[in-house]
Amino acid sequence: MMSDSAKDRALHSLRKKGGLSPLSGLEFHRREVQARSKDSVSSVSYVDEPSQRDEISRLTVRMENTYQLGPMKHFPMVIINCILKDVLTNYLQEEKYKPELCRQMTKTLSEVIKTQVKELMIPRYKLIVVTHIGQLKDQSLFIGSRCLWDPKSDTVSSYIFRNSSLFALASVYAVYSE
Repeated sequence: MMSDSAKDRALHSLRKKGGLSPLSGLEFHRREVQARSKDSVSSVSYVDEPSQRDEISRLTVRMENTYQLGPMKHFPMVIINCILKDVLTNYLQEEKYKPELCRQMTKTLSEVIKTQVKELMIPRYKLIVVTHIGQLKDQSLFIGSRCLWDPKSDTVSSYIFRNSSLFALASVYAVYSE
């Protein structure tokens, strides 16, 4: 067996002659280490699988220019208000305020509302859904928002739900995309 310094010298001379690239030198060293440790076992403790969200984000739809500056039909606010009322009432009617549950419930409610609004297939609107859930006690809360938009085509719809233990506010912002 060769000593480490002799191996280094041999690798260095091969690299100078052009017969061995730096990567193949590393590969040579790895093979030698593997040959020494035949009994070793390697394992992978975590593999990150691509999620469904990653696949969906890659599937973007490109649209041709229509030079249309406004929507052909306005956003259906009455239907959106009914969706907000139905979702909040169905999910929160019997719930009691628990911080961990409410944190997860805000995410769930936002996704459910966004999915149901997207099913209406309203073209060229970007949707933003924001949900707040809090404990209903002797306090007050003011929630404000600001947006820069065109009041002729962009709109917002909100619904407030209350039961004996909690309150919920869900808002859907619809912004027209030219």
